[in-house]
Amino acid sequence: MLDVCTQRLVAKRIDVQMEISEEWPTLAELEVLCKHLYEGTDLAQRMQAEKVLLDLIDSPECLSQCQLLLEQGTTSYAQLLAATCLSKLVSRASPLPIQQRIDIRNYILNYVASRPKLAPFVIQALVQVIAKITKLGWLDHLIFRDIIADVKKFLQGTVDHCIIGVMILSELTQEMNLVDYSRPSAKHRKIATSFRDTSLKDILMLACSLLKELLAKPLTLQEQPQQNLAMQLLKLVLHCLNFDFIGNSADESADDLCTVQIPTNWRTIFLEPETLDLFFDLYHSLPPMLSQLALSCLVQFASTRRSLFSNPERAKYLGNLIKGVKQILENPQGLSDPGNYHEFCRFLARLKTNYQLGDLVMMEDYPEVIQLIANFTITSLQHWEFAPNSVHYLLTLWQRMVASVPFVKTPEPHLLDTYAPEITKAYITSRLECVPVVIRDGLEDPLDDTATVFQQLEQLCTVSRCEYEKTCTLLVQLFDQNAQNYQKLLHSSSRNPLEITVQEGRLAWLVYFVGTFVGGRLTYTSTDEHDAMDGELSCRVFQLISLMDAQLPQSSNEKVELAILWFLDQFRKTYVGDQLQHTSKVYARMSEVLGITDDNHVLETFMTKIVTNLKFWGRCEPVISRTLQFLNDLSVGYPLLKRLVKIEAVKFMLQNHTSKHFPFLGISDNYNLSDLRCRTVFYTALTRLLMVDLGEDEDEFENFMLPLTVSFQSVTQMFNSSFEQEEAKRMLIGLARDLRGIAFALNTKTSYTMLFDWIYPAYISVLQRAVELWYREPECTTPILKLMAEFVQNRSQRLNFDVSSPNGILLFREASKMICTYGNQILSLGTLSKDQVYPLKLKGISICYSALKSALCGNYVSFGVFKLYGDNHFDNVLQAFVKMLLSVSHSDLLQYRKLSQSYYPLLECLTQDHMTFVTSLEPHVLIYILTSISEGLTAVDTIVSSSCCASLDYIVTYLFKQLAKEGRKTLRSREVSQDGQRLLHFMQQNPEVLQQMMSILMNTIIFEDCRNQWSVSRPLLGLILLNEKHFSELRATLIASQPDNKREVLDQCFRNLMEGVEQNLLVKNRDRFTQNMSVFRRDMAEALRSEVALEPGSSDMMS
Repeated sequence: MLDVCTQRLVAKRIDVQMEISEEWPTLAELEVLCKHLYEGTDLAQRMQAEKVLLDLIDSPECLSQCQLLLEQGTTSYAQLLAATCLSKLVSRASPLPIQQRIDIRNYILNYVASRPKLAPFVIQALVQVIAKITKLGWLDHLIFRDIIADVKKFLQGTVDHCIIGVMILSELTQEMNLVDYSRPSAKHRKIATSFRDTSLKDILMLACSLLKELLAKPLTLQEQPQQNLAMQLLKLVLHCLNFDFIGNSADESADDLCTVQIPTNWRTIFLEPETLDLFFDLYHSLPPMLSQLALSCLVQFASTRRSLFSNPERAKYLGNLIKGVKQILENPQGLSDPGNYHEFCRFLARLKTNYQLGDLVMMEDYPEVIQLIANFTITSLQHWEFAPNSVHYLLTLWQRMVASVPFVKTPEPHLLDTYAPEITKAYITSRLECVPVVIRDGLEDPLDDTATVFQQLEQLCTVSRCEYEKTCTLLVQLFDQNAQNYQKLLHSSSRNPLEITVQEGRLAWLVYFVGTFVGGRLTYTSTDEHDAMDGELSCRVFQLISLMDAQLPQSSNEKVELAILWFLDQFRKTYVGDQLQHTSKVYARMSEVLGITDDNHVLETFMTKIVTNLKFWGRCEPVISRTLQFLNDLSVGYPLLKRLVKIEAVKFMLQNHTSKHFPFLGISDNYNLSDLRCRTVFYTALTRLLMVDLGEDEDEFENFMLPLTVSFQSVTQMFNSSFEQEEAKRMLIGLARDLRGIAFALNTKTSYTMLFDWIYPAYISVLQRAVELWYREPECTTPILKLMAEFVQNRSQRLNFDVSSPNGILLFREASKMICTYGNQILSLGTLSKDQVYPLKLKGISICYSALKSALCGNYVSFGVFKLYGDNHFDNVLQAFVKMLLSVSHSDLLQYRKLSQSYYPLLECLTQDHMTFVTSLEPHVLIYILTSISEGLTAVDTIVSSSCCASLDYIVTYLFKQLAKEGRKTLRSREVSQDGQRLLHFMQQNPEVLQQMMSILMNTIIFEDCRNQWSVSRPLLGLILLNEKHFSELRATLIASQPDNKREVLDQCFRNLMEGVEQNLLVKNRDRFTQNMSVFRRDMAEALRSEVALEPGSSDMMS
């Protein structure tokens, strides 16, 4: 087929064979290494093999060695290694010469054509190489775009050849859709768009015609080779339909919302009824493994955008889909396969995603089909253990159908008032029936997967509101029946623990249902009758709360408690506070039964329940955590807080927050250190309650802090004697978490000052000592560092102390001491393994950087006084920042999100306000910082990239001002500029640093999806004014790389960019440049849209 290229490659390999035979392992040795790599169990052998083979990939002889393995290798692993090496070789950032890539492509096509019986994984790996090399060369040479012609030669051969040909197209379609974030996104989009416009439709039509041919021979479909071919063809169709047609790179997790943006010129394929019929027929004809692929294709067909069709065409298309659904449900044997069942559920959900209820009810078969779907859903819900992940899609269908009912204008009946209550009933009864089975057989309890349960309940609450009377009647009946059975079991002489557990499991489900239905109330559709029904349901849960709490602490059930907390939260959102008139009918029934007349009484019940849980559930982290979250939610919002502080239970908490009353505040060894985290939430909520009536009452604040005062004094005494480290550690961790919660809630100057006076100087030295002692233990240092980071945060100007107060400086000195202590100690740990470096070191460093940034930007310290009075705390903390920074690699800075989001804003703060410190840094430190900025400019995280742009802007502006002062000849100006001499000298020695950053920013503006355009424009003007010669070179290079007919347009774009821009960095001039740049970016995109690069990578300024 392509013999000349093959001979050329063979000749090259023979020429170098003699030269490398002594340097590289022999063929036999390479095959042994492959066996160790892919099959070996000895870790040392595998690592050695990996090292040798990595060296092979990087060597100049890689290509010839790969050819040797492919042609003379005796094992499939040798061929797989060759394919893997070739894949890495063709994917390099700096591409191979075009002719070499063409030779490799043709060689592999020849190779697989002559060896169709290779191991499947080898063929797959070689096909991936073809796909990669074709995508990367798509714009470079016509031969790469001629792939369909090459594949058609495979389709004329044996079944094995056909399979390989289809695999090539399938892998290529997938590769074209794959975004490689290490390459310019604009170039990927250009390639993908060209592929979509020139080849994708032909590929889909080819696949459909081959499937029709297969279907026309039903007997051969039973043979394995034909089934393999059918599988590859269906995968190819699926990849075509999954293509990102409009370049929105949709997140796969948003599966349910997907609409397939089919191009308009594909209409003819979709308008032919035979297209849909083909895939429905394939579903009925193929075995389950393949029929689920046919259903996956139908899911995409059902998701086709509505605007592809006119109204009559859309109705006809939907009619064909509905007819297919009816056929499948009338012959449901195939749905017993979990894969088919799952895809069919997705198919049903997509019908409602893309078609309105008004469209569906107009279908001729609608009444029969909706009945079949309802019966299918009910059966599915009853078999709760079968494919539980698919239920989500069925509930999505019903949720969206019911939600659409108010908007249906057609006279045809939608019948949902008949079927929706049946769906609700099936879900409720099936979940109650699963409880005894789960408990007796020891199965996985669906209630343990709370994320799935809450998601399904949210869907069910919409469905349940259709014919709500029926739902409530059923639920009341079931609740009464189960509650009575539970009470009988509790009072029977032979208490059967298993039966009691089963009954509690059912009650947990019922409480979740009540909470869901109460939380599903919608203001615009709700009636007084519905509110009264909610009251009936809520009464029962409040009565159950009293029953369960009466048994504490002798017996309890965690699942029931979690369900009750869910109900309370839903009731709070719906019926407590300003959301509702106090005359709501929900309280009418509750008043009769429970004496609860309004939401004030409900708040009392809430707080009593919270106190009860905190007293008796101290050892159950899930219940405590959920209870505290509920308390925290209640404590947000001043109107509610004013009402809460009048409740006795709240007064009790404010006066008795000790481990004696609330065991979870204890420091027993039975608690994990992670369990102490919830204490922060507790004290945040408690302090908000305290703040309501606190005012300036220092005595009340001292009383509130008394338990913490006692604890701190105990720790202080321990530190002054030989002490039990574990106990002291636990006490300090608890105290740090408590204080962080308190500090977070104190948002006024008066209240914060009380806390500062309480902690300084007596107790802050204890925290300093703890960091010094236990720096190796992040479970201890992290809470203390986080406390300090919270403490220095000037939220709501709470740190603006009186003019006569030194507190701001004192606070900064303590923060400086702690950061320096931690920084110096942590660096003594030396080199850490990859899995330990973040928890033991980088996490602490990131918290230190956050604290330092808050302190520097808080506006409560005049940093000039430190140098003025010979105080070295400011210098020390900046030196600690540098030492910690130099111990972190650039890759780690960007890899760990929390670290990058604390380092880069800190650097922005330093370059904005402390350039004298930056200019005093050693050259290697400056290089490190500037490199980190350069790498951060292209970060995906906009917080990072925007901070880098701001930092660069401050540095460039400083340089520009210094150069401007240099240009002035007065004595005073020369003296002023001496401070910047060092930085100027450094930049003159290393001009490539700023030039590289200018290239990156220009590249981002012209070729990338720039999400922070304003931020990028600010440093770019300064860089251009400082490096006008380099800017001219960049401009000339880009224009020269384009076709002749585009050069004049691009040149005009660059002229327009600098039009009206003066040689200064005044705000007015910057704004002018930013406006110009916005127009420049749009015009450049327009000019380059149809551009096809003549040389690989030539349009990328970074190359």
